[in-house]
Amino acid sequence: MKVRIGTNPIAWSNDDLPALGGDTKLETCLAEAREAGFVGIELGNKFPRDAAKLRPILDAHGLALISGWYSGALCERDAAAEMIALRPHLDLLKAMGCNVLIYAECTGTVHGSQSVPLSRRPVMAEAEWAPFADRLTRLAAMVAAEGVALCVHHHMGTRVQTGGEIDRMMDMTGDAVKLLLDTGHATWAGADPAALARRHRARIGHVHCKDVRAAIMAQANDGDWSFLDAVIAGVYTVPGDGMVDLAAVLRALPDYHGWLVVEAEQDPARANPLYYARIGHAAVTAALPRG
Repeated sequence: MKVRIGTNPIAWSNDDLPALGGDTKLETCLAEAREAGFVGIELGNKFPRDAAKLRPILDAHGLALISGWYSGALCERDAAAEMIALRPHLDLLKAMGCNVLIYAECTGTVHGSQSVPLSRRPVMAEAEWAPFADRLTRLAAMVAAEGVALCVHHHMGTRVQTGGEIDRMMDMTGDAVKLLLDTGHATWAGADPAALARRHRARIGHVHCKDVRAAIMAQANDGDWSFLDAVIAGVYTVPGDGMVDLAAVLRALPDYHGWLVVEAEQDPARANPLYYARIGHAAVTAALPRG
């Protein structure tokens, strides 16, 4: 395993609910991320989308750009149309030296709607799977031809949420499609992230290290909360502060070379980002396989 440890700005400023951390300056996020020991960071809603502007900002803090989220709609359009839509995002990543593009299938997603419970998330109809898999394979191949791996982010509230849905997606797509393994989303969806790592380790292209507070997860499930209400309540936290056995996940990925990204969407007014960033960085470091 050869890795670098990075983070995501969502602990400082939330992309799905901009009111969380809305007043936090980008400068504060970057300075604290570096202070916590991270050497890279993913895109957030306060980052300029021009490489000429973004590069000197990150360079000043000694941070590399890791990647960035892209909301796809392959359940509604073909791969060629999706490639046109993601072109500006891909070009920015390439200009910044990134080799991973984070793709999430967001057709009908409810994760950004605070008033919609997770039970009302879209579920792929049987007839949708084959065209979706074909389009995803074609899109990933086009992105790979430009030197970037398309890594699919399974996510609460989307059509690829459960362990079964992740397995089916991977079984039906070609090798160009890589998996972003998110330990927190897998756990909340009822899957074992270490088992997912073992099953798909040859095609895992990116890892988000997130932890889950079991008691709040149980409340959210029992109360049929929305994703954002659960986030505000603190369902997610950084590695080392919840129920996920990150060391077991990393042991299942002996050949993984890439980024380990600490990501825990929390309300920064209740969960000080720098405090938790330090905990997360220390926990990931401690969980790395030895020898």
